[in-house]
Amino acid sequence: MSTETVPAGRPADRLRDGDQSVAPASSAAARKAGGFAGWIDDRTSGAKGVNYLLRKVFPDHWSFMLGEIAMYSLIICLITGALLTLWFVPSAGHTVYDGSFVPLRGQMMSEAYASTLNISFDVRGGLIIRQIHHWAALMFIVGLTVHMFRVFFTGAFRKPRELNWVLGTVMALLAIIEGFAGYSLPDDLLSGTGIRAMEGFVQTAPVIGSYLAYAIFGGPFPGQMIIPRLYSAHVLLIPAILVGLFIVHVTMVAVNKHTQYPGPGKTNDNVVGYRVMPVYAAKAGGFFFIVFGVIALISALFTINPIWAYGPYDPSPVTAGSQPDWYMGFADGALRLLPGWLEFEILGFTLSLNIALGALVLLPLVYTLLGVYPFFERWVTGDNREHHLLERPRNNPTRTGIGMAAIVAYSVFMFAAGNDIIAIKLGMSINDITRAFQIGLFVLPPLAFWVTKRICLSLQRHDRDLALHQRESGRIIRGAEGSFHERHDALSEYDRWILVQHDPVAPLELTAEVDENGVARPAARKDRLRAKLSHFYFKDAVNPVTPAELAAAHHDGHHAEALDAEALEAPFDYEGIEGDQDHAPGVGGDGADTEAGASEQGIGSASRLRE
Repeated sequence: MSTETVPAGRPADRLRDGDQSVAPASSAAARKAGGFAGWIDDRTSGAKGVNYLLRKVFPDHWSFMLGEIAMYSLIICLITGALLTLWFVPSAGHTVYDGSFVPLRGQMMSEAYASTLNISFDVRGGLIIRQIHHWAALMFIVGLTVHMFRVFFTGAFRKPRELNWVLGTVMALLAIIEGFAGYSLPDDLLSGTGIRAMEGFVQTAPVIGSYLAYAIFGGPFPGQMIIPRLYSAHVLLIPAILVGLFIVHVTMVAVNKHTQYPGPGKTNDNVVGYRVMPVYAAKAGGFFFIVFGVIALISALFTINPIWAYGPYDPSPVTAGSQPDWYMGFADGALRLLPGWLEFEILGFTLSLNIALGALVLLPLVYTLLGVYPFFERWVTGDNREHHLLERPRNNPTRTGIGMAAIVAYSVFMFAAGNDIIAIKLGMSINDITRAFQIGLFVLPPLAFWVTKRICLSLQRHDRDLALHQRESGRIIRGAEGSFHERHDALSEYDRWILVQHDPVAPLELTAEVDENGVARPAARKDRLRAKLSHFYFKDAVNPVTPAELAAAHHDGHHAEALDAEALEAPFDYEGIEGDQDHAPGVGGDGADTEAGASEQGIGSASRLRE
């Protein structure tokens, strides 16, 4: 076979100079797909919404995957849970087990426990599905919790995302309740002990406790109704609410724009990242299969909730060493740390506050405080602006310290839930261990707050020093007059931007307590409280460097004017940026896209100082 090269620029080619190129006709498959899409749009008018979502820009940062891990784990839970419902029997009715697990063959047990054994030993692939379901549930709560940490410590809950934060806290609370209902369904000795403890917790509710427990269980404990009711809540009610809240949560993320970390070209008026189609969708799809693969690998290698080792539930044994899943551990630890003298009688009614405070009050109290925190911080700081740029945790030391104190307090409660196991394994007195945890509950959180805040302030001072004096090189230079000084390497505009982009803050000033006529102002007491809280938040504030400070820090004064003009200027030709910028226009790169939006405020101190 031979080839012949046609010489370019033939005279005959000039005869077709005026021809117009004809676009190739679309394939039959494309025409069918377009026709079907048009048919759907004619009946749903969904093309605009789908186009809006597919063109939505999402930032590219590893921490944003934490929420995706929770989302994918929830999807895995829903899929595996639907499979398990095909064989699980939600009944407390008695039956004789005659399945494959020989040690329990011939024993009386509930139909729920027998069906769970059947799934584990007789249904092909049933055990791995159970394992995946349980591990995915744990991963969902872990991902949701760590995602909330990221949102809290970076200030992503600020206006206009307060309602989205509230939705997240409600989802976290429902996830805990859903997990409790799920691991209580098999009716083994461990889960039955948890249900028995729950019945005791409900009875500690003042006045109505015994009536409420009777209504929940449909009679005296254990009754025949609790497992079907838990099953309905676990399979139908709570998942429906979770999925609905999740859809609203994601929709609000799309409507309010996605937050992003500060950097050159990133402002409160744009979002720099990748559009959903095709880049982000492909990455998200691949990440889903990574999450599923990791959960499947863990489920295949590590056993969780081996119900056959516990046996069927029997109300008579007292199971020492039984522990709930980690997300319920803090409530169990609170019960063990509360003193016994909190139980007393009033008007013939016994108030068991030594149990009710930890069992009935602590859980809703924690998530209520979480839900109202954005509104509390906004009231204290007086910050009613919109925020689409995230904060570095070091730039808000008080909030970061509060978060770490809460994590330490939670950890004390969680470890206190295992005080009996610690005492057995270490050969120590359980009373001494409990006393140590009680003391730690009041000492460790304030200590964690103080240490965290001091670390953040130190990091802020280091950032100021770095912005003013640049990076130490370790090289000593001798001047013409014989003096010696260390040479400092200049920072890039990108590195300098990160150090100075945050807003300066100051405590609120206390207004006069009386008006011009000498009459006491009604809001004076509230203003005093707000001023004290603002002083608590910002009294040690380390504000970013100004251009004047930056120019004065350099000894060679002939560069001062140039530094004053350009020190805080972000580079416009930043690779991966397209769209509207807050500074002079430049040539964007071919990478990520930019989504512009409206805002009520400036983009931060780094831009304000350029004015």
